[in-house]
Amino acid sequence: MFTSSIRGVAVAVAALAAFGVSCGATPSDDSRAGGTTSSAAGAASGAPASGSTAPEAPEATEATQAPETAPPELVRDAFAGLQATLNDSCTPGNCAYFLGRVYDELHRLDRAMKADAKGPGHFPEPIALIAELDAKLGGDRSFENLKRHQKQLIGTRDKINTWMQGHPDDYR
Repeated sequence: MFTSSIRGVAVAVAALAAFGVSCGATPSDDSRAGGTTSSAAGAASGAPASGSTAPEAPEATEATQAPETAPPELVRDAFAGLQATLNDSCTPGNCAYFLGRVYDELHRLDRAMKADAKGPGHFPEPIALIAELDAKLGGDRSFENLKRHQKQLIGTRDKINTWMQGHPDDYR
C-alpha cells in the first residue's frame, strides 16, 4: 500500500512539473528572450538557471514596447466606405444604423483627407461640406438629431460622392 501511494505522488509531481514547464515557457517566449528551454528545465529540476534564483527580466520586444501610432487611413479606403452606404436607405428597422453609419463614414473620410500626404487643402470642398454638416448637427450625433437632419446628412454624402467622382486622381 505504501509503495502505491509513493508511486501516485511521483506521478502527480511529474505531471505538475510537466504542466508547469509547458505553461510557463512557450517557444515564442524563449525565442524573443534569446534563451532556450534549458533554463526552464533547470528550474523544474531545482537547479538555478544561469547561477541565480531570480528569473531574468525579458528583453524589450515589439510586444512590450509602446505601440507606434497606426498610419493614417487612405482617402481611397475611407471613400469606399462612404460609397458602401449609397445603396442603403433609412428603413424602419435599419434607420438608426444607417444614419449612424453615414455619419461615421463621413467623419472617417474627413480624418483621412486631413491626414493625407497631399494635405487638407487638396480636398477643400468635401472638408467644408462636413464642417457645415457638423455645425448644423451641433455636436449631437444621437439618432433623433441625425433623423431630424437626415436630408442634410444624406445630401452631404451625395455631394461628396459627386465631388470625389469628379476628382479621381485626388484619391487614387
